[in-house]
Amino acid sequence: MIAVVLAATLLPIAAGVSAAETKIGFVNTERVFREAAPAMKAQKKLEKEFAVREQELQKMAKQAKELQAHLEREGVTISESDRRNKERDLANLNRDFQRAQREFREDLNLRRNEELGAVHDRARKTIMEIAEKEKFDLVLEEAVYFSPRIDITDRVLKALADK
Repeated sequence: MIAVVLAATLLPIAAGVSAAETKIGFVNTERVFREAAPAMKAQKKLEKEFAVREQELQKMAKQAKELQAHLEREGVTISESDRRNKERDLANLNRDFQRAQREFREDLNLRRNEELGAVHDRARKTIMEIAEKEKFDLVLEEAVYFSPRIDITDRVLKALADK
């Protein structure tokens, strides 16, 4: 009985000592993807890569809008066959626009995932290096709550910028 009471008394003390020696860090990956130099470089690369297609989509949207406005203004004054032809042209243009827009979004998302995957890999290696160098026992990337005291995101961002 005395051994059980003694163990119950000493267990929290031993756990407290163990917890005091544990070094935990937290990295805000959302912030890394938003602020890290490689992430910003990847974003600019994607913007440049998809700029021409985005301009083409804007041009198609403008054409459709102009054709729609023309039909609304002139629809009653032009012949029935011309109106039908313009409505068919507008429907075709809208269909082509929606298809091109869907393809654009799919291609952009695929490339964004590729680029962010590379950024994630670099960030993960950097986090591992910092954890090993500073002797962290645990580094978390997601948490409901974290104290700013354990947040190492700034160190990760600096290390990524230095590479």
